[in-house]
Amino acid sequence: MSLSTDFIVIGSGVAGLRAAIALAEAGADVTVLTKDKASESNTEYAQGGVAVVLSDDDNAELHEGDTLIAGAGICDERAVETLVTEGTKYIRQLIEWGTEFDREGGKLVFTQEAAHSRRRILHAHGDSTGAEFVRSLIARAGRESRISLLPFAATESLLTVDGRCTGVRYLDPILRSPREIFAKAVVLCTGGAGQLYQHTTNPPVATGDGMAMAYFAGADMADMEFIQFHPTALSLEGAPRFLLSEAMRGEGGILRNAQGERFMGRYDERLELAPRDIVSRSIVAEMRRTGSRTVFLDMTSLDGDFLRHRFPKIDETCRAFGLDIAKDMLPVSPASHYCMGGVRTDLWGRTTLPGLYAAGEVTCTGVHGANRLASNSLLEGLVFGARAGEAAASDSGRWSVVSGRSDGRKSASENRDKPALSTAVRKRVKRVMWERVGILRDRESLRRAIREFDQIAKANLSTASRNFVTLAGLVAAAALWREESRGGHFRTDFPGQEEAFRLHSIQRLGGAISSSERIDPGE
Repeated sequence: MSLSTDFIVIGSGVAGLRAAIALAEAGADVTVLTKDKASESNTEYAQGGVAVVLSDDDNAELHEGDTLIAGAGICDERAVETLVTEGTKYIRQLIEWGTEFDREGGKLVFTQEAAHSRRRILHAHGDSTGAEFVRSLIARAGRESRISLLPFAATESLLTVDGRCTGVRYLDPILRSPREIFAKAVVLCTGGAGQLYQHTTNPPVATGDGMAMAYFAGADMADMEFIQFHPTALSLEGAPRFLLSEAMRGEGGILRNAQGERFMGRYDERLELAPRDIVSRSIVAEMRRTGSRTVFLDMTSLDGDFLRHRFPKIDETCRAFGLDIAKDMLPVSPASHYCMGGVRTDLWGRTTLPGLYAAGEVTCTGVHGANRLASNSLLEGLVFGARAGEAAASDSGRWSVVSGRSDGRKSASENRDKPALSTAVRKRVKRVMWERVGILRDRESLRRAIREFDQIAKANLSTASRNFVTLAGLVAAAALWREESRGGHFRTDFPGQEEAFRLHSIQRLGGAISSSERIDPGE
């Protein structure tokens, strides 16, 4: 038995919820599928805040300039302009909907983070901004009777008819058997793929399934080689790789090596406020130089009451593992954090596959270029989630719901991995990605990784395992293709930035890697 609705949104982070609201406001029925509970997403874990032009000494041109510099020549300027100009409108709308950003004396509090030229970062409850986004958006979506949330429904594949995306195949949360749901169009908001790596700040749901599903359905992928590694994840035996926010360095935190020396001056004149890719590589270099497995984030020069108020979630988590952020040196090391690449879209979330729209970290809009500017991700999900929902509603007049048949690959649900095989596949892929497709890369390591992924893919894998291995292979192949170092992609055998590679890498099913100077804005 198949189901039908006007539109399907996959994912319930900021992009998915905002897209669903836009569709419901246009008078459509929307079904939101999510792999876990509705509040479980990368959005929920976003500590750093949201960058937005709202303070008196800031403007859109400054925010755009900071974003372009961080993106290292790969940003699409029209996408960045859209983000920074429309972002202000959508944040004001969130405030009207009840989102509670931190204030002092009734005025919004703005903080600074690395590579920003102004204090433009808004926070909610100190370091729980993402959780506040999810809370307020779920509350707003709850007032729309046309939105139906279906949690614990893991999407397995996209369905297509005559080259158009018409629905999804998902795992029924109660019966644990595959079901199909059809719609006029699908909006993909499944988040990133940090779980491809052995060490990550991302939650367990961030496995990149949406990217892989879009790829298998025929959509173009762009810039998959650009992975952002967050410099300061808690690195303590027995503790999760918990993110210690960029804002901690923005407030004056200092990085020290195993000997207690401040070391960033060896690597960049901006010290701890250099862009994330530079800080991450500097930490790796310093750990190798000193023969240690961590460096330390030192917040001890700051007032303890201020730190506990400013970073309550971080303080609570560190205390659970015996650390006082105001008194102790906090052991940290880099971990995978964000995918700049993803499903290629225009400025309205349209992918190259008709009927498929996408927004948020699953996409490559051209906003982030080679290296995302801190705190731009929540803004991107908000702005482009709304735009994708509006575009899907506007475009759908020429489409009808086509149910009961689909083109292409059948679901691999019947080939489910045994739990031991699935765990073994993921553990191996994650280790190979960390060791050979990580912060520092070279031709031989990348080739070895690709050969290993090809070998693993020959097994009779389930959909989830196949998606995981395929996505790892896409990242490795794009990293091998880009023979330069730029942003989050660093090749030790090609350490310089090359003008010839100032373009996007494009990957599609069955084709070789190609390039594009810019993404069609779709206006």
